[in-house]
Amino acid sequence: MTIRPLRILTSLALLVPACYDADQPAADDGSAGADEGDESTPEPQDDGDSDSDGEDVPEIDPGAQFGGLDDEFRDAADEFDVPMPILQAMSFAETQWQMIVGESEFDGQEPAYGIMALRGEHLGLGAGLLDASLDDVKNDRRTNIRAAAAVLRSYADDLEFDRADLGAWAPAIAAMTDITVEDALVSYIHHDVYGAIQGGIAVQDRAGATVAELKSEAHVIPDFTAPSNPTLAPGPDYAGSIWRPSPNYSSRPAGTAGQVKMVVIHSCEGNYSGCWGWLNNSQAGVSAHYVVKEDGSEISQLVKESNKAWHIGATYDCDLNGGKECGLEGYNCNNFTVGIEHAGFASQQSWNSNLINQSAKLTCDITKGHGITRDKYHIVAHGKLQPYNRTDPGPNWPWTTYLNKINEYCGQAPAPNPDPVPTGEIIVDSNASNNDPAKAKITVSANWTSSASTPGYYGSGYWFANTSPVSDGAEFSFYLAADATKTIDAWWTAGTNRSAAAPFVVFDSAGTKLGTVNANQQVNGKKWNQLGSFKFKKGWNKVVLSRWAAEGFVVIADAIRVR
Repeated sequence: MTIRPLRILTSLALLVPACYDADQPAADDGSAGADEGDESTPEPQDDGDSDSDGEDVPEIDPGAQFGGLDDEFRDAADEFDVPMPILQAMSFAETQWQMIVGESEFDGQEPAYGIMALRGEHLGLGAGLLDASLDDVKNDRRTNIRAAAAVLRSYADDLEFDRADLGAWAPAIAAMTDITVEDALVSYIHHDVYGAIQGGIAVQDRAGATVAELKSEAHVIPDFTAPSNPTLAPGPDYAGSIWRPSPNYSSRPAGTAGQVKMVVIHSCEGNYSGCWGWLNNSQAGVSAHYVVKEDGSEISQLVKESNKAWHIGATYDCDLNGGKECGLEGYNCNNFTVGIEHAGFASQQSWNSNLINQSAKLTCDITKGHGITRDKYHIVAHGKLQPYNRTDPGPNWPWTTYLNKINEYCGQAPAPNPDPVPTGEIIVDSNASNNDPAKAKITVSANWTSSASTPGYYGSGYWFANTSPVSDGAEFSFYLAADATKTIDAWWTAGTNRSAAAPFVVFDSAGTKLGTVNANQQVNGKKWNQLGSFKFKKGWNKVVLSRWAAEGFVVIADAIRVR
């Protein structure tokens, strides 16, 4: 199949990989000085008016950023007898193949370094196994990859498994994480690491030459605890999120000090599953209201907006924020803010465009719900309010574009479809926030992986899952006010790892099966494909994309149209 290019947007450095698929609370009374994660505060070094208003960073040449990467992965794989796709997938899951210098975002979590995001004991172990300096392991890309390969091999040597079986490496990969929440670890293995292997990754330079590539192997299944099957429930405040409730929260104080006035933008300093897993760990003593996935294809809500999440360890100093909201001076910042964590690192050079889009859409929703002013003083960086020990989301966060997009969504949100939806049509998108809940909804289990890796999707991403003889379909449901004959179309992104006979099963509101259409998702991507016309009944009808097809492929649940 054709490998899609890395998108480079003028005046905005945004990494868009093209793929085959591819704080413990102190006082909770809201009194001045109550400070989650209390820290001594040095004299501020800036006036708080230098963040969030600069020009977006310039574009990056992917050839310069990713050139030679495949050779470095291959050499490390050969040297330590570990599979190259495993190293590639682990790296992409952690850093999107970017060299990073991690910072402390959460107390108790060590900063990460390099393209493999090595932390804590793994840095020392890797350096020891290579007889290399810590500085080299941290800062030299080839050495960082070699160190990760050496550490992975050391864990593998403690296990007995078929080294040629990519799926059998999953326990060794898990040993290299610090994820202690089981659901998050399962998600990391199945969706983040093996999802990259199943979907594939390809990056091209400006001339169209492939500079880094993880080839799709859709048949690979990790030998690891399977994801739980319950339906992924939407967040209580934002329909486009998944509800993963954290125990780490408290009540907002009464009065003005507890009214939401700002949205705080963070970077996790880590991977998506690891981030929401850490924030769900009762021992961590930290949380945030939301976490956005690296490619923007999924958002987790962890704390209700009406409650106080423990995401910023600072009391409010209005001098850091342009002299705005000085009536809140000395109050705990958590009292009056909503915190959004973004998977990634303050030091990374670029941010995925879909992450920026989906975060902007979320922030628009939050500001609408709480009457928050949409400007750089009320949508602020963590580092702006806590500059003595935080810099996130970092110098390359595209503030100009981000704020413009928030205002765009809050003005007249663009339709998810490139074309207007005619009267009488119903679109059921894979992202619930794009749907009218009165007449369209999407339901999937935890076995489905969210993605926005392959360009050409409808809306803001899609779900994919491995084909398997199981009853675990993605359900596109739509409401009709009366019996009617309707034509059903489906949208997907095509690729050679897709099923050539993806089963779309059609049901009416009485549960009667109206038919099955096997669609070839290897072709005809980026457009509506007609599945047929069917006689539906009044009420909630549905089209289920089943996984029950020839194994070794994936099926893509992107969107359906009812017309």
